[in-house]
Amino acid sequence: MTLTAARLPHSARRAARTKAVARRRLVWIADHCVALALAIMFMAPLVFVVLTSLMTDQQANTSDLWPRDWQWSNFATVLSDAPMVTWFRNTLVYAALSTVLVVCSSLPVAYALARFRFRGANLSFLAVITMMMLPPQVLIVPLYILWANLGLTGTLWPLVVPCLFGDAFAIFLLRQFLLTIPQSYLDAARVDGCGEIRLLLRVVVPMMRPALSAVALFQFFAAWNDYFGPLIYTGEVPDHWTLAIGLASFKTVHAVHWNLTMAATLLAMAPVIVVFFFAQKSFIEGVTLTGVKG
Repeated sequence: MTLTAARLPHSARRAARTKAVARRRLVWIADHCVALALAIMFMAPLVFVVLTSLMTDQQANTSDLWPRDWQWSNFATVLSDAPMVTWFRNTLVYAALSTVLVVCSSLPVAYALARFRFRGANLSFLAVITMMMLPPQVLIVPLYILWANLGLTGTLWPLVVPCLFGDAFAIFLLRQFLLTIPQSYLDAARVDGCGEIRLLLRVVVPMMRPALSAVALFQFFAAWNDYFGPLIYTGEVPDHWTLAIGLASFKTVHAVHWNLTMAATLLAMAPVIVVFFFAQKSFIEGVTLTGVKG
């Protein structure tokens, strides 16, 4: 076979190599066609937003998909026409505080449900599951009256303070991960004289970094994209609006300027994309390693 290939002309060998490369590419595409189709389906809206944000007003209202003149000034126009910096600051404060509070308050509860044996443990876990299935709209009226009586409506505090008491989904996710940690590790630490608080901070937390990262990202993204809560509590106070409320108002004012609307949307999406890009490894690892052990 080698001797025969050596006797072939150089052009024939090049054609054979080209055909082999093309065949391998076709095989690769056939093996990954579903993944490629899904990737294109998920990336198409983002590409559309990016391209539209760089168009002129006139072209954005046409069927063109590619900008004729790249209008990078659209982003400067958005920053000058709307208080984007204030919306960014409010959203960042809300997302950061709620993330820290949810992680710090949910971890001890999850540890108690996973490792302590006490009367009512199963009932307590059932209550956590029930809270996961309870829509927030069901309790919004009594909660709003409560915060109004405390004089905190018009601010983001009604959204941040409840995070001090944990989150049902975060507790569930952390508990499931804790069940995958071998009990022998904890027993060995106790034999060495480690108390429960020190055991939690020195042994459990380092082993739970993937799960903690996943919970933190879930909460951060939920707070960053939250529209219902800020609308209820800060709808009448523009100085405390978040990006979700601000973008809805911006879209109403610039209803015919789709290029500016897409530019504002892209500015709001950029921090989330950057955070996920750098934290995706920990996020995927935390979700993957979280078991369903009961």
